[in-house]
Amino acid sequence: MPSSLKEPVEVTTFRFRVAEMDCASCVRKLQDRLQKLDGVSRVDGSPVARVLTVETDPRRTGMEEIRREAGRLGYLAHPVEGRGPRTVPSSLWRSSGAAGAYGSMALFVAAGLLRLLGVDPHLLDLPFHPLHLPDLLFIGAALVGGWSFFPKGIRAARTLSLDMNFLMTIAVLGAMGIGEYMEGAAIAFLFSLASLLENYAVDRARASVEALIDLAPDAAWVVRDGEEVRVSVDELTPGDLVVVRPGERVPADGTVEDGTSAVDESPITGEAMPVGKRIGDSLFAGTINREGSFRMRVTKPASESALSRIIRLVEQAEARKTRSERFVERFARYYTPAVTMGALLLMTLPPILAGAPFDTWFVRGLTLLVIACPCALVISTPVAVVSGITAAARNGVLIKGGTYLEAMGEVRAMALDKTGTLTVGHPRVAGVHLTDGVSGEELLSRAAAVEGDSEHPIARAIRDAAVSRGIEGRWRVTGFTAEPGMGARAQLDGMEHSVGRPEFLEARGAAVGTMETVPREIRDRRGSFVGVAEGGRVLGWLALTDPPRVGAAEAVAGLRAAGVERIVLLTGDRPETAEEAGRLIGVDEVRAGLLPEEKVEAVKALEREYGSVAMVGDGVNDAPALAAATVGVAMGAAGSDTALETADVALMGDDLSRLQYLYTLSHKAGRVIRQNIVVAIGVKAVLAIGVPLGMVSLITAVVVGDLGISLAVTLNAFRLARVQVDSPPIAGH
Repeated sequence: MPSSLKEPVEVTTFRFRVAEMDCASCVRKLQDRLQKLDGVSRVDGSPVARVLTVETDPRRTGMEEIRREAGRLGYLAHPVEGRGPRTVPSSLWRSSGAAGAYGSMALFVAAGLLRLLGVDPHLLDLPFHPLHLPDLLFIGAALVGGWSFFPKGIRAARTLSLDMNFLMTIAVLGAMGIGEYMEGAAIAFLFSLASLLENYAVDRARASVEALIDLAPDAAWVVRDGEEVRVSVDELTPGDLVVVRPGERVPADGTVEDGTSAVDESPITGEAMPVGKRIGDSLFAGTINREGSFRMRVTKPASESALSRIIRLVEQAEARKTRSERFVERFARYYTPAVTMGALLLMTLPPILAGAPFDTWFVRGLTLLVIACPCALVISTPVAVVSGITAAARNGVLIKGGTYLEAMGEVRAMALDKTGTLTVGHPRVAGVHLTDGVSGEELLSRAAAVEGDSEHPIARAIRDAAVSRGIEGRWRVTGFTAEPGMGARAQLDGMEHSVGRPEFLEARGAAVGTMETVPREIRDRRGSFVGVAEGGRVLGWLALTDPPRVGAAEAVAGLRAAGVERIVLLTGDRPETAEEAGRLIGVDEVRAGLLPEEKVEAVKALEREYGSVAMVGDGVNDAPALAAATVGVAMGAAGSDTALETADVALMGDDLSRLQYLYTLSHKAGRVIRQNIVVAIGVKAVLAIGVPLGMVSLITAVVVGDLGISLAVTLNAFRLARVQVDSPPIAGH
């Protein structure tokens, strides 16, 4: 009896570098062919990164079968190994495609000069046109220039695929066939030049991703058996002890084991100033040691470092297409066949129905075929998206897809968490009130001694305040106990002391009474407060607050100036604490005392009122609200795996000025994308209308309709790299 249970599916992801996959039609051809293979479940490709990703059951279709099938379509697929895909080392301007463009240009110019000088000897007669010496050079220019796309065009013809190579091949051969040698040569030369420039634009966009890869060094000095050994970064494992000298890059994520230094973390977080590091502090791969030598303990292999995750997420971001990209691709699917059919009708109907000259209308049909080429149109959006995403990554902002880049620019309201986002995220001692004969330093010293073994955030704040004043360690502490959420007690030099909330002190026998007896100047600070008691005597009170981040108010004002209509603070804190923070920072509205599910409802309410809403939080506690928002933005994500994986956008550092940069960049990216689409479609439409009227020549169609549009949209996209981050104010100024 046959088993009804299905064999479990095993899925492996293969990634390939495909240098010839330089347009959306190339990706579609590979997808259509490879998805027919047994066991292949998903095929994605990025013409910008030129990386093909295939998910398959390797027991049914493995890597070599995929490579062979891609090869049958004319694409060489090289497996991506190591820390990331790499660009072909040779310069684009010295490639075979460039050589073809140079050779075609030289022959075209030589033929033009001969014709201009009247050196035009007759060679032989052909069926449609006599052949002269310049014509022979024009034919040579067409063959040399077309060598880069003729084979692809022939393969496309075999599969009945109307891609740009097929259209241009037909245009060149058609022009040659009716004796329009100069026009055919011009198409081949200019199209090869246009392809070269488009490849340059794409390579430049991809190079910004690969610049991230180059941040990590190739090797590191590891201490083994007491000696320093040079090993590949890919061989590092958690627990390895690595020596990092001044000027060197940190090879992997880890912690400082010995020594101190200042580390430039700008490649990861965008932070402009070096960050001081001491024993126990975290380090990120790719950051630069600026001062002293130190030893670090590796905590993650190179493939799992924050830098590696950033690189992977930036590369994967290209696969998440924007609405504009999906529109352009759908448009191109209908536009190209429609215009191609129009070209065929233009070639045949006027001569058949009206007896018009065949040569004239055949050339006009070829001209319309050139305009039907969708390359410049299809490249208009992804180049802008990649330019924006990689520019953001270099500035410490990780945008995990073009869809989020576009959506962020449409945000009208922004919700921000308070603790750890707008504030520093941990309490600090803000004031002292004395009640019974001890000095402020002594009160703080006693409180720090009692809290010496506690890990509570308030305890750490009290200890930090004592350390900063140099008054710690004055007491012999015994008998420490703590009650979570209430306080702690211990004996200082044999005397019972308690530190905690009023009811905790009262339970220990201190004469506190109700909370209303807490001094008003302490309660009015709208933060947390704790009392310090010796036996039954209250010695004084400490006020603690979670202060706003440096630049928080400026960041909120900048967002409002950039166009955000409503800025709302969402927090689980007490209303009075939240209102005080909101007043200092300058938000439009404060919603306090919210549970996680209530934050989600608050975000949904803002979406109903404003449409697009961004939620900014720490990426962990605020995960539900981040997921509910149109765009979820996580703060300080460089050290958080959860934040990097769950948020739509991650601010790698804690610099709030990156929020305004993100919004400004996204807003500008949306404008650039719309401009590129309008220009690409508009210019082609105008040219297509002018062709039947005899107002557009073959050369004009190539120069303006392909080369010109490609240059215009790519140069426009590169403007996104010039969007600047406003530096945050210096603390204390």
